[in-house]
Amino acid sequence: MKKITILIALLLMIGASAFAQRNRGGIMHGGAAVGSVAVSSTASQTTRLALSNAIEITFTGNSSATGADVNIPFTSVNDYANGVESSAQELKVRSNKNFTVAVKSNAANFTYTGNTTPAPTMPVENVLAVKVTANGTGGSIASPFSATNYATLKSSSQDLISAGSRGGNQTFSVKYKATPGFAYPAGTYAVDVVYTATQQ
Repeated sequence: MKKITILIALLLMIGASAFAQRNRGGIMHGGAAVGSVAVSSTASQTTRLALSNAIEITFTGNSSATGADVNIPFTSVNDYANGVESSAQELKVRSNKNFTVAVKSNAANFTYTGNTTPAPTMPVENVLAVKVTANGTGGSIASPFSATNYATLKSSSQDLISAGSRGGNQTFSVKYKATPGFAYPAGTYAVDVVYTATQQ
């Protein structure tokens, strides 16, 4: 009778233990519950961006560093007396640092194409001038240039925009005015105007 009572007690204990394990959602395995604890693992790596200083200046009309030709026709006596203005030419600077923009002619004199021999010599200085008609660079227009008055171009570099702000759409516009007077014969006179953007 004692053996039967011990056997019944032992069976009840085993049943109660199995019931408790089932209610905890785990299955006993080697004395530990399997599936009751989340297991995880992590991995990481450093990502480095190797940035370099970058700057670009282009004409917005053709998105190129070489702008379209600017034609300034002289068709009347008043044109010679008063000079002729060009249309506005817009340029864009993209830079990851603040910048300046300088301007110059690529030669001291215009090249001449025409029928006069010997070819006349027309100096750029005091004939071709520029003014800044719009300035969205965040910088300031450098003297002697301005938004209201023309200043003559030279074959030596002059600052046009100072302390321009870094960005991807820093634009400014210029107009040219030619005042050759009556000293030169008919023909085509040409010179390149060069803009240089430099990071500060």
